[in-house]
Amino acid sequence: MDDFTIGFLVGLAAVLVIAAIIKLRSRKGPTTVAEKAEDLSKRRARMLPALALIFLSQQGAYLSHASSNTAQTIKISAWLVLSVVLIAALATKGFWFEPKAVRDLIDDENTRANRNDAMRLGFLVSMAAAIGIYFMTMFDNMKARESIHIIMTLGIAAALLRWAYLERRAHRDA
Repeated sequence: MDDFTIGFLVGLAAVLVIAAIIKLRSRKGPTTVAEKAEDLSKRRARMLPALALIFLSQQGAYLSHASSNTAQTIKISAWLVLSVVLIAALATKGFWFEPKAVRDLIDDENTRANRNDAMRLGFLVSMAAAIGIYFMTMFDNMKARESIHIIMTLGIAAALLRWAYLERRAHRDA
């Protein structure tokens, strides 16, 4: 197996372990579908800023070049897996291991509006980063992978932080 495959499998294994922990933790708690949806909605509002911080702190590991080629490949693969999971969470109702009835209750009109606003901001930040990189490449050569990494990181982080802010504000005002 090549280094990319190993890194991808390590990232995928980490995601599966986190999903299993979440699933096991959710066995005790609210009993009705509505209570569970409310609990998960509040948990998401608390979890989004932490996910954004984890995602951004991962960039420090990516930027450190004092590692072997294998370690660098694993870091990039882990970043890619986390990016795909975060994009999927932003683009869908999330909570993929919960029953459909719970997911439908969590994804109310306010949440959809908040998520759409966050995705809009993420798109705008990505486009601003692309314009900045386009300008920077007039003076310095930058690899395509580095450019993509910057654009995706800034866009995803902006969307996560915006969604977190809007969801926390909605729960505080409720």
